[in-house]
Amino acid sequence: MITEKISEYAVQILDSTSYAGATGLMALESMIFPLPSEAVMPFVGFQVADGKWNLWLAIAATSLGSMIGSLISYAMGYYGGKPLVLKVGKYLLLNQRDLDRTEQFFHRKAGATIVFIARFVPLIRHFISIPAGIGKMPLLQFSIVTLIGATIWNTFLLGLGMKLRDHWQVVQKYSHQIDIVIVAFCAVGVIWWFWSRRKQSNL
Repeated sequence: MITEKISEYAVQILDSTSYAGATGLMALESMIFPLPSEAVMPFVGFQVADGKWNLWLAIAATSLGSMIGSLISYAMGYYGGKPLVLKVGKYLLLNQRDLDRTEQFFHRKAGATIVFIARFVPLIRHFISIPAGIGKMPLLQFSIVTLIGATIWNTFLLGLGMKLRDHWQVVQKYSHQIDIVIVAFCAVGVIWWFWSRRKQSNL
């Protein structure tokens, strides 16, 4: 069963890498690497629910990872601008359209408010640190709102993971239906990715 295997592999990775692994994964999540926090934090919650990890250390480790990734992305935008970001980002599925969309999102309102809100918005949160750097947002302000937003979001997902672990038997009971949803979601994602890239290449 896909659901069960995913959870087994995720827990094994976190078992072998401990807090450092969670920090590294969340650092990647906060950069332009296509790794969603929804695929990491619930399994961190598993570790806490199983009594293997301390709750506060788990929150601290993952928040640290979010800060590391966000600061690296901020520095890329601050010192390298769009040319460097696009040069590096092309290897991580980032394109001009993604960057333009995130910049538009960033400039709609005050930068600090947008950076905070972006931590809760799928896709945008992976890229928001870059336009913050390009726009020369003050580093201290950027760091504070990023830390607060990332910690709230990470803790929310961690809590969901703990609740999910407590009811894992129920999840397993309906895992076949969940597997179908996962496969369908992945298939749609792959089709959308190829279609959007092909459409862009024809422009």
